[in-house]
Amino acid sequence: MPIGTINGIRLNYTVTGKGPLVVMVMGTGSPGRVWQLHQVPALTAAGFRVCTFDNRGIAPTDECAGGMTMDDLVADTAALIEYLRSGPDEKAAVVGTSMGARVAQELALTRPDLVSRAIFAAGHARLDEFQKVLGAGERELADSSATVPPKYAAAVTAALNLSPASLADPAKARDWLDLFEFSVQPLTPGQRAQLALDESFDRRSAYRDITVPCLAMGFADDRMIPAYLSREVADLVPGGRYVEIADAGHYGYLEKPDEVNHAILTFLRE
Repeated sequence: MPIGTINGIRLNYTVTGKGPLVVMVMGTGSPGRVWQLHQVPALTAAGFRVCTFDNRGIAPTDECAGGMTMDDLVADTAALIEYLRSGPDEKAAVVGTSMGARVAQELALTRPDLVSRAIFAAGHARLDEFQKVLGAGERELADSSATVPPKYAAAVTAALNLSPASLADPAKARDWLDLFEFSVQPLTPGQRAQLALDESFDRRSAYRDITVPCLAMGFADDRMIPAYLSREVADLVPGGRYVEIADAGHYGYLEKPDEVNHAILTFLRE
C-alpha cells in the first residue's frame, strides 16, 4: 500500500481496479485491509475503482496518539478523495461501517461536492446508553493494568460482534473464536486515541440536511450499533433508504458478505 501525505498526515491507502471511484472507510481499531476480504473483490469485479485506507490511529498511517476528532477523520477522507479523483468534477461513492459510517455520514453532509452516493453500514446519528457505558468501560480497561485472558477476550468479542446464528454453528463458532483468540493484541496508542472520540454527539437534526443519495444498512443482530439506530439514519436523511441484513452482527460485512455486497452494488448501480 502506498503512503501519501494527505491532510497533513502520512496516510496508508491502496487503490484496486478501474472505473468509478469508491472509497471505503473502516471502523474503530481496524485496518482498511479488512475490506479486501470480501467487498473489494466484488466491487472491482463489478467495474469500480476501490480505495481502502487506514484511518488516522491505525499504523502505518500516523497514529495521532495525542488525540483526534471526527472532523479530523472526515477531513482525511475528503482530502483522500481530492487526491485520488481523476478530475476536479469527479465524485466518489463512499462506504463506511460503524465509526467509518459516521465519517461517511458527516462527509455526505459537509462535502456533497465530493460524494456521489453514500452507504452507512451500522450507521448511527447518536449512541444509546449501552454504547456509552460500553465505550467508557473500554477506555477504563485500556488505561488499567488489567490483563484479559485471550479466551475470555475472544468470547466477549464474539458475543458483541457476531450474530447468534454464527455462534449456533459449532464449526463456524470455533473458527471465529480461534481467530479472535489468536488475534488478541495490546491496544496501540492510535487505537486508544480512536476510542477517545466524542460519544455524546446527537446528529439527528443535522442529518435532515443531507442531499446526497444515501443507503443505511443495519445488521439485524448487531449489539454494538443496534439496527434501530441505523434505520433511524435512513428515516432522517431526505430520501434515505434502509436495508437490513438478517443473521448478521456488527461484523455483518464478514458474516454475510454476499448479502452485503449485493446491497452495496444494487445501490451503486442505480
